[in-house]
Amino acid sequence: MIRIPSTSGKTIAVMGLGKSGLSTARALLASGARVHAWDDSSERRAEAEAAGIPVTSLTNGLWNDIDSLVLSPGIPHTFPEPHPVAARARAQGTEIVGDIELLARAETDARYIGITGTNGKSTTTALIGHILETAKQPVQVGGNLGTPALDLAALDRTGTYVLELSSYQLELMPSAEFDIAILLNITPDHLDRHGGMDGYKAAKRRILDHCRGTAIVGIDDPDGASICDSLRGNPAVKVIAISGSQRIEGGVYAVDGVLYDHTGGDRIKIMDVNEVQTLPGSHNAQNAAAAYAATKAAGLSRADIVAGIRSYPGLPHRQELVASIDGVRYVNDSKATNPEAAAKALGSYPVIYWIAGGKPKEGGLEAIEPFLPRIRRAFLIGEAAEAFNAALSGKIDIRMSGTLAQAVQDAYASTRAERPADAVVLLSPACASFDQFANFEERGREFARLVRQLPVAGETAS
Repeated sequence: MIRIPSTSGKTIAVMGLGKSGLSTARALLASGARVHAWDDSSERRAEAEAAGIPVTSLTNGLWNDIDSLVLSPGIPHTFPEPHPVAARARAQGTEIVGDIELLARAETDARYIGITGTNGKSTTTALIGHILETAKQPVQVGGNLGTPALDLAALDRTGTYVLELSSYQLELMPSAEFDIAILLNITPDHLDRHGGMDGYKAAKRRILDHCRGTAIVGIDDPDGASICDSLRGNPAVKVIAISGSQRIEGGVYAVDGVLYDHTGGDRIKIMDVNEVQTLPGSHNAQNAAAAYAATKAAGLSRADIVAGIRSYPGLPHRQELVASIDGVRYVNDSKATNPEAAAKALGSYPVIYWIAGGKPKEGGLEAIEPFLPRIRRAFLIGEAAEAFNAALSGKIDIRMSGTLAQAVQDAYASTRAERPADAVVLLSPACASFDQFANFEERGREFARLVRQLPVAGETAS
């Protein structure tokens, strides 16, 4: 747990008592702050009280005494409309921050590597952390991925915090700075929370605005390329462009999965990322390029970085191989909650039996259009099934499965009947999970459970 000396003796409001909110409240109490915590959920309030956290309604008249509001990132403070507590804090002139900001204020000696992007940030964060760990470097990995920021261990100047950062978290960081800041890509997502695409791009760019050293920017999308160009004249940061598919003079990039470093005078071949089974596809080649650039900037040798990439174990729900049954791979990519993320997975396999659908997000399916020839059949589920059927009808073969359980059975029956070579049954939904599941993790676990119950005629499910 992190101690935050600057909060000792101060009165801090904590709004939202999920995982990060509870972590924040505990850290503040341990730091000597007076805490007023609240959540709109009675169950979460009861959980906090049981943990010894003072629960106080934040709609009463105590605001004149509050020094800061720590807001959980899922709670809106601007669009589509601010939560009443956030609105009250802003009206009182009370600063609104998140737990990442408190970590940065508390642990000032350590190195900070921040990673954001619409897609790929979890894999890149975990990969950077893994490379540092295998090189025997003191490192703590968390933020939007896994461990809440204030539950991480304290680090001195020899250590590194590797933090995945959502657009929501970036908006709650007024002064946190990063020695190495990574922006992987920007495609439409969470537009309701940011008032449109311009607001979303501004939130993502904040990671670069808070960079005090090396800025690593993906240029495989137009917005990323534009932002990278805009940084070139900034003498305060070293800019490194990265790509998973195109050659970049002075950057780190992959072509056909082979990773190159051209940040010096010569173009140096680093490794073939295709050989790393946990990093399939050009999008993961870009993630590897980002991790290479970041860990090189952090002082690691090329040999240590390559060893770390080669031994990367992968993450659950991100193109996770669940089983191979009769020569067909079953891949769990439940984390692909928008079409752009699903397109990354669809571009990684030649023959696909695609399970898609759920709670749809804004925008259409244009991102997946280039990969439709790879889809042997789509099995549509959830609220989005009808809309996806209307958009894809006549372009690919479609089955209206309705539920995930039925989709797995339908896909299994299709592959058994057709015996395709080099095929995958791919759960890459292009949708949120909230119509049928609590979150994408639950959806992915259920897919894995269903797959492992399938009859096996040839190979054994693993």
